[in-house]
Amino acid sequence: MNIQQAIKMAFRSIMGNKGRSILTMLGIIIGIASVMTIVSTVNGMNQQSLKQFEAMGTNRIDVQASLYNGQNAFEPLYDYCNSLGSDLVLGVTPDANFGANVVYGSKSSKTMEKNQEIMWNSDGGMNSNLALPPELRFGSDQYAVCNNFQLAAGRDLSKIDIKNYNQVCVLGARAAQNFFNYADPVGQIMQVNGIPFTVVGVYGEKDPDSAFSMDNIIVFPYTASRILSPGTEMSQFVVKAASSKAAVEATSRISGFLTGLTNNGQNGWGYAQSNNQFQQSQNEYTTMLSMVLGGIAAISLLVGGIGIMNIMLVTVTERTREIGIRRAIGAERSSIVTQFLIEAAMICGMGGIIGIAIGTVGTRIAGKLLIKIDIWPSLGITLGAFLLSVALGILFGIYPAAKASKLQPVEALRAE
Repeated sequence: MNIQQAIKMAFRSIMGNKGRSILTMLGIIIGIASVMTIVSTVNGMNQQSLKQFEAMGTNRIDVQASLYNGQNAFEPLYDYCNSLGSDLVLGVTPDANFGANVVYGSKSSKTMEKNQEIMWNSDGGMNSNLALPPELRFGSDQYAVCNNFQLAAGRDLSKIDIKNYNQVCVLGARAAQNFFNYADPVGQIMQVNGIPFTVVGVYGEKDPDSAFSMDNIIVFPYTASRILSPGTEMSQFVVKAASSKAAVEATSRISGFLTGLTNNGQNGWGYAQSNNQFQQSQNEYTTMLSMVLGGIAAISLLVGGIGIMNIMLVTVTERTREIGIRRAIGAERSSIVTQFLIEAAMICGMGGIIGIAIGTVGTRIAGKLLIKIDIWPSLGITLGAFLLSVALGILFGIYPAAKASKLQPVEALRAE
């Protein structure tokens, strides 16, 4: 018997017992659909996290430090990081935010806060077109470098702005759109808690699809905190390393510097950690989560495989005389094994295809409900799911096929 004949016979056998075949496939269908949905959704979460890391900027080092004597830890940190040279560090900036009412013409951040309430109450934050209040941040002249921003218009904050306490600011793309629509903001004056600040630049768009966009920011010189938010403690900072390799060395050097600055914790506290480490931890976490959840879902595949083995043993019993006749007219054991393995593989393969279809729908739904993005199972996951289903059929069909091939012709022909 050739392979084509074996496939035709297996198909006729499956179609001749449709109800039993569908029930046999259920375990495979549920298992493949569950594994596909879980793995694809976790993979989508991981990709979303990677996009956020990329938007914030690679090779970023997050630093936290505070001195007990009330002095600002940023200025010594700034001087030290810049002394390391551009082959290690490209920039350093505070990473502090504050609250204030920003007004330009008839628009104000207080009014935009109502949009935030409407958005949450109506659709859970899916409407990214509403004008939401901007995030107000203090930064140095190296804020854009540290946070992966590119200028689209005007100029960035400068050392002169920092030194002279200039009342200037730079807008993110979303903040510029919310306050100025399509007009040029550069040179315009905005009131921040009633204090005038001149817009000197606009950052280019880098996070356009998110409702809470990283582009919805306004950056002020950190020295402006004395008039805008005197109580703001600047203990969080961002350092931009030149490369992944440089991030490792820079993190180590900055940690040593902070140890000396705080006198080994006697005069304050501080530590540094690169976002490459955060990203690695995130990848390890999502991989572990995928393995655990996928392993739980794979139990149904095991149950389905046992069901395949059971039904194939029943099939062997039902077709004992057929096997005896084939053996009596000279069929080899290998052809009997091939026939039953192909039948088991076809049942699992058909179940796998249905499971893939259900898993694709499940992935789409999970993506919309859990992480608010469109997710499609990758080609690798889809192909892997199908091959896994066929492999399960072959694996759990080996014993029934071997049992069928070992039947003696005379004993098989005597079977009722």
